[in-house]
Formats: sequence, C-alpha cells, structure tokens
Amino acid sequence: MSTYVVVGLQYGDEGKGKITDVLSAKSDYVVRFQGGDNAGHTVYVGDEKFVLHLLPSGVLQCRGKCIIANGVVVNPLSFLNEIEQLESRGISTDHIFISKRAHVIMPYHILLDRYREEEKGGTEIGTTKKGIGPCYEDKIARVGIRMVDLLNPEILREKIEKNLRVKNSVFEKYFERDTLDTEEIYTQFAEIGEKLKHRIVDTEVELNEAIRSGKNVLFEGAQALMLDIDFGTYPFVTSSSPSTGGVCAGAGVPPTALQNLIGVSKAYTTRVGNGPFPSELHDELGEKIRKTGNEFGATTGRPRRTGWLDLVALKHACMINGINHLVITKIDVLTGISPIKAVTHYKTEDGKMIDYFTSSTTKLYNYTPVYQELEGWTEDISKARSYEELPENAKQYIEFIEDYLGISVYLVSVGPERSQNIIRKDLF
Repeated sequence: MSTYVVVGLQYGDEGKGKITDVLSAKSDYVVRFQGGDNAGHTVYVGDEKFVLHLLPSGVLQCRGKCIIANGVVVNPLSFLNEIEQLESRGISTDHIFISKRAHVIMPYHILLDRYREEEKGGTEIGTTKKGIGPCYEDKIARVGIRMVDLLNPEILREKIEKNLRVKNSVFEKYFERDTLDTEEIYTQFAEIGEKLKHRIVDTEVELNEAIRSGKNVLFEGAQALMLDIDFGTYPFVTSSSPSTGGVCAGAGVPPTALQNLIGVSKAYTTRVGNGPFPSELHDELGEKIRKTGNEFGATTGRPRRTGWLDLVALKHACMINGINHLVITKIDVLTGISPIKAVTHYKTEDGKMIDYFTSSTTKLYNYTPVYQELEGWTEDISKARSYEELPENAKQYIEFIEDYLGISVYLVSVGPERSQNIIRKDLF
C-alpha cells in the first residue's frame, strides 16, 4: 500500500501543482478530493505552461487514471473547457473520470457568489466568484445536484425546479436581479450529462481496491490549510477542508490508508484575497518578491499579497495535517535579499509572546509578528540539483525551518520547471 497526499500549508499558491506533477509520474492514480475550479495549479513542461483549475495536476504525467472525487464541486463547463484545451495540445484525456457523488456547480451558484461579493455593506471575502461556496451550501442543505443526477433527466428537472423556486425569489426580491429559466438550464445540463456519461463513475470503490492491491495513489488538495473552513482565518477561507483529513471524506478512503503526508510551503508567504496576514510586506521589498516570484493568481490574475515566512502559521498547518514530509518551494526568489526574516512568535495586544495560531481572526489583525533574522545569499541557485550545491546560507535557512517545525524537508524547489528540484529523499 503506497498512498501520498499533497496539501498546501499556507494560503494557497505554494506550488502544489508542480509537486503533484512530479510525483504523478510514478502514480497509478491521481485524485483531487476538494475544491473546484477556483483552484489554479500551474505546471511548466519545458517551454510550455499549463494552468489547471479543475483537473488534477497529475493529468500530464499520470501513468494510470486521474479522478475528480466526490468532495470536489464540479463546474461541467469548466471541465469540458479544460479537456478541450488539453486535447488541442495533443494530450489524451481518456484517463480522466468524475465521481457520481461530486456536486455540480449550477448557473445560480455562480450568480449568488457574484452578487454577494458585489453587495454593498457586505463582508467581501475575496472569492473567485466561481460559485464554489453556494454549491457547498446546497450540498450541506441536502438540495444539491450531483453528477449522477445529470444521467437521470426526471430527477435533474425536478431538482432544478425546486432550487430555482428559492433562488429566483432571492435574485428578484433581495438582489433585484433577473430570474433564471428552468427549461433553459435543464436542457443545457441534460446535454452535458450526455457528453460526460462515459466519465461519471463510482470512484470510491475503485480507489479503495487500488489501495488494497498496493497501487500508488496520489491525493491532491487545492487551496491550503490556512484557508480551511474550520482551521483557517475564518471567514476569509474557502468552503471545504483542504487538509489531509479532508481526503477521507472527499475521496471515500479510510484514515488508516494514508501514509505519506506531504505539505508544501513557499520559502516566503503569499495570500490572494482579503483576510489577516501578519507578516505582509507593504514596501518595495514586497513588490520585488511579487515581481521576481511572478506572484499573480493563476485563476484570477490578481496580484498576490507578499510577506515573510510565518512559521507560527506553518506550525499550525503542519500540526493539523500531521505532515511527515515537507516541501519548500520558490526559495530561488529570495536570492539577493538579506537579511531574510521568518516569524517565530506573535506579540499580542497585551504584550504576551505566543507561538501558536489563534482561532480569533479579529485578534490576529492586531498581533505583531516577531522575527528571526538570517543572512541571505547572492548565488544563483536555479541550477542546483543537489542539497550540497546550495549556498551555506540557503541551507541554514532550510535547516532553521526544519528545526522550528521538527519536520524534515524532503524536496526543495529552485525554479518553476519540473526539473528544478532538489530531492533529498525518494518517497517511491
């Protein structure tokens, strides 16, 4: 039995797509277990750039099947668009399947998301306006439409009618917007069901059998722990659990099946959207990191907020996820910066020093980060392929992170391409 889970440890955009792509070359299955097309996973293959939103990042190299599991909310139009884009570039998509239990993002979900974000006087979360949250709401309210429903016309029509009675009332009376037409949506999604029927399967049965038979199964998360619905900076979070624990409910596998828990963190911190960010840089250095690291959202194109590595938040993320293998990405972006800082404590409003993450987002806004300074390096590390080739100060920075977290760094990424990795331990 060989299972691997790749999750983000910060606010997303840590480079999980690249790591999943690298590991997928030896995987029999690659499985997305939560989120939707609000994700943006970028993979570079030579001079080619692939930006994946809904499809598993392992789709380019996986030697077996790629699964969109039950915990994902699926916009079928986005799915078909990504499939078309890959096929237009000569990449086969015959190995991609969707769980019958995955919920479907409907047009009214997207409108609800957009109208709420635009509402004056509301709390703008900074969502991607892709309908992710409203779809998860319907799932929990037990009124959602699942992929299997696209294969049953009578059930599909009934569910759309019931949902639009409520949604149209909200659109018309609360938001003062136009209503949606039941027949139009039904016709569109019934046709989508026909197009996708050969891809909609019972994924949990096959995944559990694959694990029992000793196949290499790689589970891929979207977003990251600091955006977790329970353990992130609520309410500035996503609508699912992008944690290792989320795999069990999101893919239908038991906790005892999970072995290699791989957490991905940048060598610094970025965040897209609103919410607290204790180590954020608002100066020229923050802008330099943004430009050097090309820190712009893969899904939205929005500039990412940048800051120093927050080890207090990172320790919290590693604890919740039970991480036993750490990945540090984009360390090359810090080349030429000295000193390099890392948050080791927070100073509270009453002067108390703490090294744990708070559940109070309001308090976090008022915490002062306390930094440890380390000397930087000037050498070009983008061509390094072994740990020994790194400058001494770069190694000291990595080892400082390891000592603080008590977890070994198994892979260091020194550039965007799949070859720009220093692998210190072979997990397969």
